Amino acid sequence: MRRVRHTSRLFALVVVVLVGTGACTFDPRSGGSGGGGAAPVGAAEQASGASGTSGPAQHGRPTTPSPAPRTATPPPKKTTPKPKPKPTPTTATSTSPTAAGCPQGQHQRAVETYLARLGGFGAVTVDGRQSAADCAAIKKFQQRYGIRPVEGRAGPTTLDVAQRLATTDTSRCQAGAGTTFCVDLTRQTVWAMRGGRVVMAPTVTRTGMSGYRTPSGTYTVNFRNLKEWSDPYEVWLPYWQHFTQGMGFHETTTYLHDKSIGSHGCVNLLHTDAVRMWELGKVGTRVVLIGRRPGT
Repeated sequence: MRRVRHTSRLFALVVVVLVGTGACTFDPRSGGSGGGGAAPVGAAEQASGASGTSGPAQHGRPTTPSPAPRTATPPPKKTTPKPKPKPTPTTATSTSPTAAGCPQGQHQRAVETYLARLGGFGAVTVDGRQSAADCAAIKKFQQRYGIRPVEGRAGPTTLDVAQRLATTDTSRCQAGAGTTFCVDLTRQTVWAMRGGRVVMAPTVTRTGMSGYRTPSGTYTVNFRNLKEWSDPYEVWLPYWQHFTQGMGFHETTTYLHDKSIGSHGCVNLLHTDAVRMWELGKVGTRVVLIGRRPGT
C-alpha cells in the first residue's frame, strides 16, 4: 500500500515538472539568446492562440470549463473619445522621400551650392531644402558622372564629386597652342583645352593608387588604339591613348567612385569622357599632369 502511494506522488511530481517546463518554451517575452531580441518565429503566435495548435502549456486543462461568476467581467466604462492631434510638418531625412520625390541627403545645401556654381544641371535653390527642381538637378548630375544610385539624394559621393569639379582651376594647366589634355591629380579631375580655351569641361577621373602613382609632368600622346589589350593585367582598355611608361587615358569598366581601388598609373575615364577625349586627341597631343593624388 505504501508503494502505491509513493508511486502516485512521484507520478504527480513528474507531471507538474513537465507541464511547467513546456509552458516556458513559448514565452514571447524571452529573447532566446538573453540579448533582449525578438522571440523565435511562431512563438508569439502560439502564445496568443493565433496558430491554431495547442502549446505544451495547454496540456492537462479541463475540457469543460466551469461557469464564470457574474462579477468576473465588469461592464465596459463609457469613455469620451480624445481629439486627434493635428499632424505637424516634419523635416525630410536622408532616408525618407520628400514631397519632391527624392530623399534629402545630409549635404543638401553644400551640393546645391556647388551645382549652382557649376551650372548646366537646371535651376537649384541654395536653401538646404529639397525641391522638385533640386531633385531633378541632382539626378541629372549623378547620371552625368556615373554616381550610383541615381536618386537625387545629396550624399557623400555626390558632394565629393561636385566639390572637386567646382574647385578645379583650369587656368593652372600650361596648355599649348594645340590640344592639351589636363589632369589635376589632387582633385582627380581631367579636362581638355585648345588654343587657350576649355573645349571639354572638367570631369572625374581616377589615377594610380598607392604603389602605382601617376607622375606629374608634361608628356605627349605617342600611341593610340581604339581597343588596347593589357598584357600584365589581361583586360581590354577602350579608347587607349598612351603618354608615358605604359600609362595612358582609357575607359574604365569598374565603378569610378570606389576609392578603395585605383589604376596602375593610367587615367581612368567614364565612357562618355573617354569617347570625347578620343575625338579631341591624336598622336602628338600635349598632356599636362599637375599635383598628386592623396595617399600616393
